[in-house]
Amino acid sequence: MTTPATPADDPAPSAASPASDATASSGATADRPLKILIGADTFLPHVNGAARFAERLAAGLVARGHDVHVAAPSVGHRNAGTAIETIEGQPMMMHRLPAFRFLPHDWITYVLPWRSKHYARIVLDEIKPDVVHIQSHIVIGRGLAREARKRGIPVVATNHVMAENILDFTTLPDWLDRIFVKLAWADAERTFKMTRAVTTPTRKAADFLESTIDIDGVIPISCGIDRSNYRPDLTPRDANRILFVGRLTTEKHIDVVLAALAKLDPALDVTFDIVGGGDQRAKLEALAQQLGVAARVTFHGHASDDDLRDLYSRASVFAIASIAELQSIATMEAMASGLPIVAANAVALPHLVHESENGYLFTPGDADELAARLTDVLTAAPEERRRMQQASLDAVAVHDITRTLDTFEALYRGRPLPE
Repeated sequence: MTTPATPADDPAPSAASPASDATASSGATADRPLKILIGADTFLPHVNGAARFAERLAAGLVARGHDVHVAAPSVGHRNAGTAIETIEGQPMMMHRLPAFRFLPHDWITYVLPWRSKHYARIVLDEIKPDVVHIQSHIVIGRGLAREARKRGIPVVATNHVMAENILDFTTLPDWLDRIFVKLAWADAERTFKMTRAVTTPTRKAADFLESTIDIDGVIPISCGIDRSNYRPDLTPRDANRILFVGRLTTEKHIDVVLAALAKLDPALDVTFDIVGGGDQRAKLEALAQQLGVAARVTFHGHASDDDLRDLYSRASVFAIASIAELQSIATMEAMASGLPIVAANAVALPHLVHESENGYLFTPGDADELAARLTDVLTAAPEERRRMQQASLDAVAVHDITRTLDTFEALYRGRPLPE
């Protein structure tokens, strides 16, 4: 990877930004604030792991006194523009680029790829950031990386993408999907080689990226969560409740959890709460009817933060059958809520779920094995359940957002990474 010029350790603060007057009392170093541009192809009002990470990162950096700008798609083509928005309780300057709705899906908006460099030039000329942090190589990040490099502005890239994430939205035939993915990864390689550093949420995800394209030195940095936002309840439950939180898309394999629910002993009287929206909801509702479990399944749609915390706190177990998680913020939230986890043994989920410690892993797609592991949790003795709950709380401690922010600040400043 090429290494553009390093920003000064003490860049002048922006007089226009209220963040520039903030102190570093929240954990940042004594250095003056950086002006940081985050480029994200998915951001509020989108609801997915990559968007949530970008939002928490931006808010955390603002809280540390940095002058943070975010370039992201507009909510509608006519709603493009620049304005201060409050994200995760923190005000920041949002640069909403003209975007269009991708009609086959219920939430995707996109910036026209052939306009990405044009918009990048406008934003970079206006902001003149010390560093650019792109959250994908697809459209906005692609344009920003190329234009920032021309200006000698350091670029840090975070990869949240797997092939399964892409294929879920192409609506192309299989043979075209394969060509599309090959071209997409080739372009990703070109983009990532323009950066100072490439990060991804876990070591397994870093290994995946290094084996997919010709790149090395990918740095694993957890997406991080603020554990204080969750309310772990280690007391026995009054009912058996399975919980899933995430997008209702094919890669999540929620159908496998529904099939497992139908195989559980009726005497356990298990219910299943599904939180999130997506294009598969109607199919999943029909499947629940077909399996005879519709009366025990609740589709909550998008939940408020407070409602979500309540659902985590009263659940008995968190179940995730996804095969395309580069980390899974929802699983970390469940752990921070003191839940045992039953997860597919795929990609980065084994990084969070330690067999027989804070839960169990099962063979991806195997509903019988998933049902057996869920039964293990739901029938566990109170002391065994409490041990698993505490193991989740202990394991998620290393993913505290403070560590994540410390590491990205070091990358932005071109300094050695903290341990």
